[in-house]
Amino acid sequence: MQKIISFLFNEEGSTAVEYAILASAIAAVIVLAVTAIGVNTDNLFNKVKNNW
Repeated sequence: MQKIISFLFNEEGSTAVEYAILASAIAAVIVLAVTAIGVNTDNLFNKVKNNW
């Protein structure tokens, strides 16, 4: 019983989970930024092509 209680209150693995959540949030922001930049760049090249 004591082992179960100590396992439940052990917080050593929580930092790894927090880093994983942070890394996934940063990756999501990067994906959104690259997608937005790609769409804007595509629109710019299409405008240049159509006005040429």
